[in-house]
Formats: sequence, structure tokens, C-alpha cells
Amino acid sequence: MKKKILMSFLGLIGILVIACGGYAYYVYHSAKAAANKMHESLAGTSNESISSQNGQPISVLLLGVDERANDSGRSDAIIVMTINPKKGTTQLVSIPRDTRTLIAGRGTYDKINAAYAYGGTSMALQTVEDFTGIQMDYYVKINMQALKKLVDAVGGITVNNTIDWHDEGYYKKGYHYKKGEIHLNGAQALGYVRMRHLDPEGDFGRNKRQRKVIEALIRKATSISSVTKYSSILDTLGDNVKTNMTFNDMLTIEKNYRNAAKNITQYEVKGTDANFDGIYYLAVSDAEKEKVTQMLEENLSGD
Repeated sequence: MKKKILMSFLGLIGILVIACGGYAYYVYHSAKAAANKMHESLAGTSNESISSQNGQPISVLLLGVDERANDSGRSDAIIVMTINPKKGTTQLVSIPRDTRTLIAGRGTYDKINAAYAYGGTSMALQTVEDFTGIQMDYYVKINMQALKKLVDAVGGITVNNTIDWHDEGYYKKGYHYKKGEIHLNGAQALGYVRMRHLDPEGDFGRNKRQRKVIEALIRKATSISSVTKYSSILDTLGDNVKTNMTFNDMLTIEKNYRNAAKNITQYEVKGTDANFDGIYYLAVSDAEKEKVTQMLEENLSGD
């Protein structure tokens, strides 16, 4: 059975692109309609508007989920994003899906991606907050189905591929992903981020490719000037994204936080392979968790 990699980080693209559309009447109103479709309230998250925070740093939990009929799905891509407009920095910290941690509200240890299956966005958010020691101001949840459409909507992306392989069938069996700079359409990007078995680094290598795609999408989406492309992007986002941000919050991000997207740092939580009751986990030490907490706190600092 194919294991799908879920691109939660595309939620950031949604935030940036939607806001950019505010300068054209048609796009503005289309963006507002898409934002209203995406918006949902979640108990325990911030009800304070970003515009009222006077440009203070914010934290956003990005969740990628694979939701299918009669299946609650799992959050197989989990990224904590902090944006500091004063420092002009955006920080992306990936938490591997197999990370062993205490699941909030259950009192039992499991893989961190199981929290979404047990209790949806709320339990996933609480579990990540407990793991990192950082309260999330906002969240963005995106369904896997958005990836292909979004990459195509921006006209494809270019990434620097560090390993050479032939596709096992995630995109097209036998397709050659050449080493070096390659241009990817939506279907090819999906295959690019799904591959794991042929990567010497396994899940860690796959997560690196995820982060390459996020950066490529951010840079491509924020450079788009075509109203036609915006329309396609907005349609994709409206159907596949849920967030507790309002349309006004998104406009504020474009106005006061957008420059921080030009300076992106990325980190992946480190751990060691472990086996509990015959099940594989990634065991993360207290020292590593403390390091992650300090990293996040530093970028959330107003200093």
C-alpha cells in the first residue's frame, strides 16, 4: 500500500497567496470567499486577530492529512512554523511522523501522527504543544489532494535534486528523477515527495525533499502576478485547507509578515531508532526536545 506524504506546509502558500490577491478586485473577492470556506474555529486556539498583535511573532502548526472516505486519516506531515516580522525570519521545524510521544488527552505513548487519528486537529495541536513546549497561535491543515493542483497552478516548481533515482510508481514507474536542478509539474512533485525506499536517508531524506518543495512553492507563489493563476490557486486552497485564521488575518500576514518568507530556516527533530512491543518509533531525547523548544522560543522572541 502506498504511503502518502502529506504536505501541510502548503498552508503557508495559501496564507501568502490569498493575501496577495487583495490588490485586484476580482481576486480580492475570490480570495475572501476561499478564506471563508477554509475558516473554522477550534477550541483552545487563539481567537485574537493577528492585526491586533502589532506585528508580534506568531506560531503556526502546519498539518498535512490524508483524509479518505470512512477513514479519519493521520497527520503524516507535521511542521511547526514561527514567523518573526521584526527579525524578518521564518522558521520551519519538522517533527517526524514516527516520533514517540505522549498523546494529549489519552495518557498513552504512541507515534505523534496518531494524535490526529484519535482526536482530530484539536488533539494533534495539543500533542505538538506538549512535545515542543510552545503554544500554537494558529493552525493550517491541508489535504494531500491539494499538492498536485497547487504545483500546477503556480506553473510548476524547480528544485535541486541531490540523489538520482527511477520512480517506483508514485508518479510514473521508471520515470527518471535526475540529480541536479529539475523542474516538476504537480504529478511529478507528488512522486518526488512520496519516494522513500530508494533514499539512503529513508524518512529523513523524504522530509528534506518536502522542505525543498515548500521553499520552492513559497518563492514561486509570492512572485505570481497572473490573476488567472490566482483563481486556480484559490480554488484549490478553498477545497483542501482548513484554518482558524480569518481573511483579515491573512491580509495582515501579507502586509506585515510577508518579508519574513524571504529568510527561511529549516530543521528536523533528531532521534534514534527504537522498538516498543514490536513497533518502530523514533525516540527523541529530552536534550533534543529542549533544543527544539529553545530554537522556537528564540524566533518567537521580540528581541
